[in-house]
Amino acid sequence: MDEQSEPERQAGVVKGPLDGIRVLDLSRILAGPTMTQTLGDFGADIIKVERPGAGDDTRAWGPPYVTGTDGEPTSESAYYLAANRNKRSIAVDMATAEGAALIRRLARHCDVLVENFKLGGLKKYGLDYESLCAEHPGLIYCSITGFGQTGPNAHRPGYDLLAQGYGGIMSLTGEPDGEPMKVGVGIADVVCGLYGGLGILAALRHRDQTGLGQQIDVSLVDSQVSWLVNEGTNYLLSGEEPKRRGNQHPNIVPYQVFQAADGHVIVAAGNDGQFQRFCALIGLDELASDPRFATNPKRLENREVLIELLAEKIATLGKQELVDGMEANTVPGGAINTIAEVFESEQVLARGMKISMPQPKAQSGQVDLIGNPVKFSRTPVTYRHPPPHCGEHTDEVLREVLGEE
Repeated sequence: MDEQSEPERQAGVVKGPLDGIRVLDLSRILAGPTMTQTLGDFGADIIKVERPGAGDDTRAWGPPYVTGTDGEPTSESAYYLAANRNKRSIAVDMATAEGAALIRRLARHCDVLVENFKLGGLKKYGLDYESLCAEHPGLIYCSITGFGQTGPNAHRPGYDLLAQGYGGIMSLTGEPDGEPMKVGVGIADVVCGLYGGLGILAALRHRDQTGLGQQIDVSLVDSQVSWLVNEGTNYLLSGEEPKRRGNQHPNIVPYQVFQAADGHVIVAAGNDGQFQRFCALIGLDELASDPRFATNPKRLENREVLIELLAEKIATLGKQELVDGMEANTVPGGAINTIAEVFESEQVLARGMKISMPQPKAQSGQVDLIGNPVKFSRTPVTYRHPPPHCGEHTDEVLREVLGEE
């Protein structure tokens, strides 16, 4: 049922699906901030607690930084901007008794608390789950760590690169004869944030039914292991260690990058019909009927021979010619865009994946950001607050939440 009233609809008021949910965000860097930014995009009120003066560590992770109205770099890096819109920032020193007490008071007025401190790091401030849930049993408390709240490595700090290494994805990434390679962005952090956000939504559903909150324990390594997906299950089923294959697929051939005459193209023939059409497109019909390549299991068995034959031919053809030909013949494939090409593409612009938000302290008066990928039919994502300056909303939040002047 659409809960928005007719007057609100006529007035153009848009309420996200999490409107009315308040989140106290004690997290920093990427996993937690990515999660809370998504919740904020969905309508939740995110109160970001930062260290006075310094703020989130990523504020200083530049260049590039936002250029201020004076033409000089500000204290907001692009890294910080990537994960901190739709939040209000308050500056509180939780290391002091007064600061810790203030956060405890704020927590009583919040539905969710998110933190990514080391195991047990908040207990000395009385901000651990056991202390807070005793005062507020309906609180949903999401803890993000490197290895989780239990296990022999629970005490170890968590970093994306270490999680990618420990969790196995680096052993699968890179050229066969090259060194293990990490993914180009902090993907273990991002995926952990996504899982944590899903956990929060499920816990909110449970709380609405029972009145009880709970602790959510998510870790970078657990999240990393979970998205080994087919390669991890391949190993569990066969007992054989997966190999690095560069851009090749472990279970489908051809499904990889090829060098064309003037650049690179992706060919992703996922079934026998697509393979047959691709062979016809590039003038190698005989390969489609060759018993060595007629089915995907046979193509897997004879991968090296087939790829050599395809690569030799594809290297003589133009990139755009191949891309257009694959589209015309319903063969999955495409170009490899640069980041500039991504944000200039009609598809990305049409889908709202590049957005601009007003930012009075920026020289241009705005900041460009990456949009949220979720499209709701009734309660669309809204972009209400640009990434805040450290402590920008302290007085506003204390007045609104605690009634303090």
